Amino acid sequence: MPEITTFLTYGSQAEAAARLYTSIFEGGRITSTMPGPNGTVFGLTFEILGRSFFALNGGPSFQFSQGISLFVSCETQAEIDHYWAKLTEDGGKEGQCGWLVDKFGVSWQITPKNLGSFLGSKDSVKSSRAMQAMLKMKKFEIAELERAFNGS
Repeated sequence: MPEITTFLTYGSQAEAAARLYTSIFEGGRITSTMPGPNGTVFGLTFEILGRSFFALNGGPSFQFSQGISLFVSCETQAEIDHYWAKLTEDGGKEGQCGWLVDKFGVSWQITPKNLGSFLGSKDSVKSSRAMQAMLKMKKFEIAELERAFNGS
């Protein structure tokens, strides 16, 4: 059966990005490297959260856009806080509604697992309150979303 692997092409920072990502996510690891000129790394494969990624240094013409993002579904506020802090430090940028761009230009969505149940509730008043709360946030705050959903 075929496999799908996310392929990330960086200008020249593939190794630095993979090292950052594997340090942030528990169990993350670099699984192989492809040598480049003068002892550099041209490409590498790595795993985070049980998913495989391939990172390549493709040169300065390669840039990321927010048209694709890596979506991390979190159980707890502590997970959201951890990933948000680590991915925005040293030049990352916060966005609206759980979106951020890391210092390498990769877009991420750091989202609570229960967000879909709030926004997709059959109770349109509750889901509307949750949506309005979400639209005011950068980093998601689960307790605030729950309070808005419950009207308290």
